[in-house]
Amino acid sequence: MTYIRDFDQLGRSDLDEAGGKGANLGELARAGFPVPPGFVLTTAAYQDFVNANGIAGRILELAALPSGAPNDEYDAAAAQIRALFAESTMPEEISGELRAAYARLGQRATAVGEDAAARVAVRSSATAEDLASASFAGQQDTYLNVSGADSVAAAVIDCWASLWNARAMAYRSRNGFDPATVRLAVVIQEMVDAGAAGVLFTADPATGRRDHVVISAAWGLGESLVSGAVTTDDVVVDAATGRVEQRRTADKDVMTVYDGAGTREQAVPEEKRREPVLDDNAAAALARQGTAIAKHFGSPQDIEWAEAAGDFFILQARPITALPEPSADAPTEWPLPYPNGMYFRASIVEQLPDPLSPLFADLIDGSVVKSLNALLNEAFGKSVVRPGDVSLPTVNGYAYYYYNNAGMRRVMGRSLTAMRALAQGKAHMGIKGWRDHSHPKYRGLVKFWAAKPPADRPAAELLEGITALLDAGAAYYTAVQSIIPIAATSEIMLRGYYDKLVRRPGDPSAEVFLLGYDSEPIRAEKSLYDLAVWTRARPQLAAAVTEGSAAAIAEALRTGAPPAGVAGNVDPEQWDEWRSRLQRHLDRYGHAVYNLDFVNPVPADDPSALLETLRYFVRGQGKDPHERQQRSADRREEQARLISTRLGPRRRAVFRRLLRWAQKAAPVREDALADVGLAWPLMRRMLLELGERLTASGVIAAPADIFWLRLDELRNAIDFGLATPGAAITGTDRPVRAEAVEQRKMLWRGQRKAAAPQLLPESRWMERAFGSMMPARSVQQAGDVISGVGASSGQVSAPARLLHGPDDFASMRPGEVLVARMTTPAWTPLFAMASGVVTDVGGPLSHSSIVAREYGIPAVLGTGVATQRVSSGQQLKVDGDAGTVTLDGSAT
Repeated sequence: MTYIRDFDQLGRSDLDEAGGKGANLGELARAGFPVPPGFVLTTAAYQDFVNANGIAGRILELAALPSGAPNDEYDAAAAQIRALFAESTMPEEISGELRAAYARLGQRATAVGEDAAARVAVRSSATAEDLASASFAGQQDTYLNVSGADSVAAAVIDCWASLWNARAMAYRSRNGFDPATVRLAVVIQEMVDAGAAGVLFTADPATGRRDHVVISAAWGLGESLVSGAVTTDDVVVDAATGRVEQRRTADKDVMTVYDGAGTREQAVPEEKRREPVLDDNAAAALARQGTAIAKHFGSPQDIEWAEAAGDFFILQARPITALPEPSADAPTEWPLPYPNGMYFRASIVEQLPDPLSPLFADLIDGSVVKSLNALLNEAFGKSVVRPGDVSLPTVNGYAYYYYNNAGMRRVMGRSLTAMRALAQGKAHMGIKGWRDHSHPKYRGLVKFWAAKPPADRPAAELLEGITALLDAGAAYYTAVQSIIPIAATSEIMLRGYYDKLVRRPGDPSAEVFLLGYDSEPIRAEKSLYDLAVWTRARPQLAAAVTEGSAAAIAEALRTGAPPAGVAGNVDPEQWDEWRSRLQRHLDRYGHAVYNLDFVNPVPADDPSALLETLRYFVRGQGKDPHERQQRSADRREEQARLISTRLGPRRRAVFRRLLRWAQKAAPVREDALADVGLAWPLMRRMLLELGERLTASGVIAAPADIFWLRLDELRNAIDFGLATPGAAITGTDRPVRAEAVEQRKMLWRGQRKAAAPQLLPESRWMERAFGSMMPARSVQQAGDVISGVGASSGQVSAPARLLHGPDDFASMRPGEVLVARMTTPAWTPLFAMASGVVTDVGGPLSHSSIVAREYGIPAVLGTGVATQRVSSGQQLKVDGDAGTVTLDGSAT
């Protein structure tokens, strides 16, 4: 049997024989890249070795550790397996072929004037290694500067044994690899007498940018870099031009060099410690080599390289795993688009925690300006608010309310008049205005446009409808904002009167009197829970729903075809009835927005995130919301009765009047806020219909890219007929706006990393004057304790779960603390799983606060920094009474 394969006999298809490292090196060598000569001892040699020595079964027995086993159990198993290998003998057939192949390398070395005994690197190459899905980098062992046939054979056995070291077994267990399926090949490769070495990434692993090549470099062999013993020079090269864009030259005090039959570390000569390892020309040449390798493999690569006598050699290449989508650097400056004014992150901006998509930014500014001007003109008088006084511009993509200084002075001068006008219900504000005017008007407009199927409408009419719906949504939100002060004032007055003149030791907090009422988010939760109860009564259907992926079930809802696990296992009538029930739920509640920017799907578009909570309920986890609300309502009524009974006539009358006012306002606030997104499912369908047409025309690459166009670009496409079915742009291989869309997405991802200031310009007087009114604290918080607003009482210590949006919902585990920039009614299902809530934005009457109270979990809101400071898995202590979050510094 042939156990040896030279590099030029291997390619990517030989993974099973050569392992990931060997297959990749063979592919590189065959493609003509400068790979040092070598060969692979195939996986068949490993398999025949363990079989010949009778240790295969014992290895698997020792490696069969339960998921989540402690490290010491892995260490003990690894030590026993290594002893099995040490006591075994390499079969003569394998040994003979290995020695012959190694001798051929020695003959080549002699031909070029070196010692006959070639110096080689002996590297492990597992079949579950250097894959696009999981790199397994560094899990098995490598031996450098090995010389002599006996030493090479011993290093091979050590490599085989390292397939079962503790870190490799634990890593495979976490990634779901079956131990019985893994085997190991061994790469034997001539050593390069390297003057420098390092690692090259053909895409930036931090930002995901595919147009950047990132190089780390150190003097000597690469071992000092891999082991972390030396701080490297870091160079960022523009992949297209070879221009060095960034450079950091380190003080390199240690380097790895050859030492007899191994390597050793020695001090870097003083004159080279601060000298760049690679000048600009060398960095550009190496970057070109890396870019060519990435092009050959068709994906970004993580490459190990060495330099000897001015030539570069490629020692290894593997796909970069877990590469993020490309993003620009996070902004550090906040330039103001208009001078002489003030910028606030408040009100509607609380529902826009991320940078805005370009099309939404262009449209929402006009919609908000129309809505605010109508309100302010009604409240202050038409002569007070003038064009340009108010707008909703973006700074680094984040929306801000802007008031110019002159307009602010005019408004402030008429504030008492405005308060009286709004208190009298002018401009259809307040609870009555919302119920009798704003809500029915908004519903009516959505119904009007829903009667016009998007596929049948001209492009100009679709854009008209989108604008009208967004205008209506902004006007509706303005009406909702007038309810919030009513709810806030009523609760503050109830709490103040109760705490000062009514409450005695042992009495409940004032918030108890506002719990147990139904609101739209609670009704949505009950609807989902009822569907789960119905599903749980049908065991086969329940199993299919909980075991399949939420994404597959969501796709099945869209297509109507049952997902895997349903077809053939579940009564088709049950599946159809389940689909029908879920669709009714989505029709009723699926317009709740995760984020007002219409780039984000709502549950009606994509119910995947909602399905995670449904599956949680189907498994029998979570509390019955009907019972929870009833208990809260019973306690509320009983405590109100007891308190009223002991009060005198005057205090009882005041207490009951304040109680009725607060109890009337609190649920309405959530009802009103939950319907802000009524137009969003229809608006998104209309936008995606336009996107389909622009994709067919060659303007954009995919329908959803329409969200990344500017409004004038969309209007121009419509004016030129490019959003008409059948229209097309000729003579181009790529959609005309593809590059612009990619650049805008990259910029948006970078902006999303920033913590937007609550107030601009950033100044002490602005913070003193308005800071306490903002929905988040200053982002300047250091130390292990983060302060915010205690919005729901109680304490809990639990792991954190950082969620950026619905794409992350599937990662939420029962009992974790939900950490987010903010939450809206669409996030409510997650509260059933959470043990506490922490947000960057929010206050005592924000959605997070009200729902956390209903669930009886502590909440600390408005921290300003939670999503910047907290990692998923990190242990937190959330104190909803003190308004603090304590970090323990560890994360899993």
